[in-house]
Order: sequence, then C-alpha cells, then structure tokens
Amino acid sequence: MAGIKSLAKETAIYGLSSIVGRFLNWCLVPLYVYIFPNPGEYGIVSYLYSFTAVALVILNYGMETGFFRYANKETDPEKVYTTSLSSVGFTSFLFILFLSLLVKPVSSAMLLPGHSLFVWLLGVTVAIDAFTNIPFAYLRYRKKAFRFAAIKLANVGINIVLNLFFLIGCPAIARVWPESIAWFYDALGGERFGIGWIFVANIISTLCVLMLLLPQLIRRWRFDFSLLRRMLSYSWPLLILGVAGVLSQNMGQMMIPYLFEGHEAEAQAMVGIYGANIKIAIVMVMFTQAFRYAYEPFIFAQARDDGPGRKKAYADAMKFFVVFGLMIFLAVMFFLPVLKHFVSPNYWPGLDVVPVMMAADLFFGVFFNLSLWYKLTDRTRWGMYFSLFCFLLMFALNVWLVPMIGIPRGYMGSAYAALISYFTVMTVSYFVGRHYYPIDYPLRRMGAYALLALVMWGIAEWFLTFPESDVLRYSTRALLLIIYGCVVANFEEIPVISPLLRRLIRRR
Repeated sequence: MAGIKSLAKETAIYGLSSIVGRFLNWCLVPLYVYIFPNPGEYGIVSYLYSFTAVALVILNYGMETGFFRYANKETDPEKVYTTSLSSVGFTSFLFILFLSLLVKPVSSAMLLPGHSLFVWLLGVTVAIDAFTNIPFAYLRYRKKAFRFAAIKLANVGINIVLNLFFLIGCPAIARVWPESIAWFYDALGGERFGIGWIFVANIISTLCVLMLLLPQLIRRWRFDFSLLRRMLSYSWPLLILGVAGVLSQNMGQMMIPYLFEGHEAEAQAMVGIYGANIKIAIVMVMFTQAFRYAYEPFIFAQARDDGPGRKKAYADAMKFFVVFGLMIFLAVMFFLPVLKHFVSPNYWPGLDVVPVMMAADLFFGVFFNLSLWYKLTDRTRWGMYFSLFCFLLMFALNVWLVPMIGIPRGYMGSAYAALISYFTVMTVSYFVGRHYYPIDYPLRRMGAYALLALVMWGIAEWFLTFPESDVLRYSTRALLLIIYGCVVANFEEIPVISPLLRRLIRRR
C-alpha cells in the first residue's frame, strides 16, 4: 500500500501541474475562438497541432520509456541519461535542419501551401520539446516532482502572457503608440498575421523552458554507443506504438480535410468545431497524462520487488485510475451546460462530441495501464502490434463514418471511431496480457463502479432536469457526484471519508 500512496502523491503533484497547466492553456481556447470567430481559422491551428503531436512522438522515438527502463536496470543511470540526451538532441537538430530546407514542399503536402512560416515555427518548437522531454524524464526519475511541475507551469504561464500580449495587447498598442512595437509587430504583418502569433508565443515559451532546464543539461556528458543500441532495440517498437497511438488520437483533425477535398472551407470549419469541443473533454486526457508521469517510474521501481505485493499494487493502481476517471467523466457531464461557455456559440453544434470523447479517452487510459505487462517483460513489440491495430481500425472507421455522416457533422464519425477503436484495443490487450503477465484486476468492482456512474449520469440527464431552476439542477448534480464519491470511499475503505460515512450510517 506504501507504493500506491507514493504513486497517489506523485500523481497529485504531476496532476496539479498538468491540470492547472492544461486548464490555463484551455482558457486560451475561448480567447482564440472569440478573436477568430470563423471556425475555419481556428481549424488551421487545431489541424497543425495534430501534426506536431505526431512529430513529437517520432522525435522522441521511445527514448523516454527506454530511459526509465535502463536507468533502473544499469548501474550508472547518469550515463543512461546523457546517452539518451545526446541521441535525441542530435536527431532534433537534424529535424530542424531538414525542415528549414524543405518547408515549402512539406507545407504543400499538409494542404497548407500558404502557411509555410506557421509550419516552420511549429516544427522548430516540437524539436525543442522533444529534446527537453529527456530532462523532464530525468526529473521524474529523480522524483523531483515539484521542480518538474514548476517548470511546466512556468511554460504555460509564459505562453499565456505572450498570447495575451500578441493577440490583445499589441493591437491596442499599435493604435496609440505604433512605433514602439513596429520593429517586430509590423515586420510580421501586425494584426494580419492573425493566428501566426499563437505559434510565435509557443516557440518563445519553449525556448524559455530550455533555459530553465539548463541545470539538467550542464553536466559531464558521457555517451555509450553500445548502451544506445540496446536502448534503441528496446524502444523502437515503442516508436511505432507511439506514432500509431498519436495518429489515432489526432485522426479526426488530420483526416477531415483530406476526406472533403473540394470543400476546404467546410472541412476546416468541421476541424475547428471538433478541435474546440474536444478541448472540453481534455480533462480526461489531463488525468491520464498526470497518472502516466507518475506511473512509468512506479511500475519499473515496483518491478525490483519480487514479493506478491507487486501485482496487487498494479491491480490497485488500475482500480483507482478507473474510479477517478469515472468521477471526472461525471463531473464534466453534469456541468457541461456551464463548461460549454468556454467556447463561442458558433462551436456549440459540436457539443455531442464531448461524452463520446470522454469515454474514448477513459478506455485509452485503461489501455495505457494495461501496457505495463509488455514493458516489464520486454515484449514491447506487442505494444507496437496493438497501436498499429488501433490505428488501422480507426483509419478504416474514419474513412467509412466521416463521409457517411457528411457535412456539417462529419466530425462525429471521428468521435465514434475513437470510442470503438480504444474499447477494442483495450479489450484485446487485456486478454493477451492475461497470457504473458496475468494480474487479477478487480473487474467486478470496477464494472460495478462504471454501472453506478452510468446510472448517476442517466438520472441527471433524464430525470433531474429542473429546466426552470439552474440552482436546483446543479445542486442535485453536485449531490449525485458526492454520493458516488462516498459509495466508492466506503467500499474502498478510504481513510477519513469512509469512517465518517460509517459513523453517519450508525447514527441513523
């Protein structure tokens, strides 16, 4: 249980930085959609960021997980770190070099021939991000969760300030004192540069993060080619896994423009609506990401223990992930009529995406938890097989469902494709894992909690509507959320809450 408490503590710290950081970044979405009310304009931003997510995985090529594996396996973790850092740094530099030479054909292949500068700015940003991922992994390995969180939040804070400065401050300054900012603002086109200022803010904040990580970069560098070959042998299947996984996660935004060639404006509008609404569902992604930051070091550290408690710790981690994931799902669904105001009313037709993507992201989080069996048994090829299977299934479903639903709601096809694909690959991974590394997950209890959550959602949606009283409607929904938490706390015997609940029951 001590391991689970440590995991919970670190997840809370990483989660605070991840949730606060993503929430603050999330708050930029209203800024974007109100400044750029045309969904097609924001659609370009969403579309480009979906490609950078793929580029980031490629440029990391599984070295983050490989670092954790070999830092716990080798006698000299510092050499593992500097070897990983050297490798990723070299490949990131090559990426920037080749992108600078080929940016125009790359932009044309992405159906954005008139936006080469945007492509270059994001490409350089993602290369620096890939390099800094290794120092961030080192901080996680050394359990420097507070420093990790502080730098991540600094990145978000700088990015937000720069966005506000470029998108709101500069136009105001240009009207009263234009010569003070003309040297950079007018040089890029001023207000006409539009969404380009989003990418400028991003690259500057990323460079600031690089400077904050200098203490993790200034050290005695040692490079071991033999160690790198072993790490690459372990990690290359994770590269395929990661690329296929991130392609699956961003499939809708990337494919819609290609599926509606000849209807570019409508396609970009659909991408904008889809991208804005999945930002509401991103709370589940935040939770999974926070859990992942703590979970990878946790599973490899637990692997050193040969006792029977190891597998129980893994099973408990899965159970509590599902419990809190369901609570997040309920919270977002209960208060979606409030949360929808984070985006412009022009984007509200896509709100049906939110529950579908919340459920899909929960299935993906369970799939990530199940991935421990092939990471611990060095069968990372299975991760590659699962991700390729998920990618092919999602690709086929998108090609079928998106055009079938058509304009203007084709994005729902992408949401349903994600839900079906993640559920399928989660199920397959569970049964294959039972053969190679069996863990007795408490399936009945997790299933009971899922059923309880669905009942609560059904009650809130179809019975306790109270259309004439917002206060009564949201009060009852908050009460349902508390009841769910209390039921879980009682059955899991969570300290403080559970004894308190039992005392209340006894008094009655």
